Amino acid sequence: MPHNERNFDNWLGQFKPVIASFDYYVDFDKVYENAEKWRAELYLMNSLLGSESIEKDFIGLAKKYPTILETIPILIAVRAQEIPILNVEGLTYYQFGKHERSTDSEYLDFMRSTGLFELMETHRISNLYDYVFGIEVGLDSNGRKNRGGHLMENHVEAHLQSAGLQRRYVERKAPIAGDPNETGIYYKELNSSQMQEFWNIDLSPLTNGGTVEKRFDFVVRATSGIIYGIETNFYASSGSKLNETARSYKEMAQESEKIVGFEFVWVTDGRGWVNARNNLRETFETMNYIYNLTELENGAFIHLFTDE
Repeated sequence: MPHNERNFDNWLGQFKPVIASFDYYVDFDKVYENAEKWRAELYLMNSLLGSESIEKDFIGLAKKYPTILETIPILIAVRAQEIPILNVEGLTYYQFGKHERSTDSEYLDFMRSTGLFELMETHRISNLYDYVFGIEVGLDSNGRKNRGGHLMENHVEAHLQSAGLQRRYVERKAPIAGDPNETGIYYKELNSSQMQEFWNIDLSPLTNGGTVEKRFDFVVRATSGIIYGIETNFYASSGSKLNETARSYKEMAQESEKIVGFEFVWVTDGRGWVNARNNLRETFETMNYIYNLTELENGAFIHLFTDE
């Protein structure tokens, strides 16, 4: 639906607070994989739980099974095999890797000072494998930011597929293969140079005369034969970046009007826009093809990209 047939305030009121899917919170496949690689060593370490002479038992176990030392960093939620500690005597590097090792006294100091010996002696945990599994769940939550960066793209791609468009694959920066006359298809992450070469289309208004490369999140060749470049983003919180984003996409839409057979589409959402509504309103009133997720759910892509 063209922008002039919609009310901006109603459109903004449809924006969603979150777009998290179930797999956004924890990637359990990754957690299983990370915990499983230390299973044998962790079960050996279980023999130390409740030990009344834990320092002696720890050194004896490490002498017999030195690979248990490689599990120590994950016990304090660290993935590195070298852990620096600063104290009054200076900086000490504790080594837990296969090729570099610290002294027995340094290991005992580390285990006692970090609280790991107390954790094991006092039976606060009953199984180190389960304990590390919990740590891996916690560490994986740090990956939410990376997963979150792809959530909006995933939602948009799902709606492209729901509209009946077929994905075509191409390596980044590699020439596009296939039939340039094919319609009803989409690509993910295409560069302007790839598009120009394959479709013989002049995108210079968007690339500063060809001096810069422009990459679109998705590129669609609709059943009408028109090529659409799509940008997607979601902002759950406000910030100065939003105003600049709105301005830059407004300029991109205006430059796109100079290109025959090409249209620019922006799909955005998120309550972060509420505090940046003025710039977004200006862009909304300028662009022909700006959508939120609710509109995609209501079939906007079907109407835009197909003959239905």
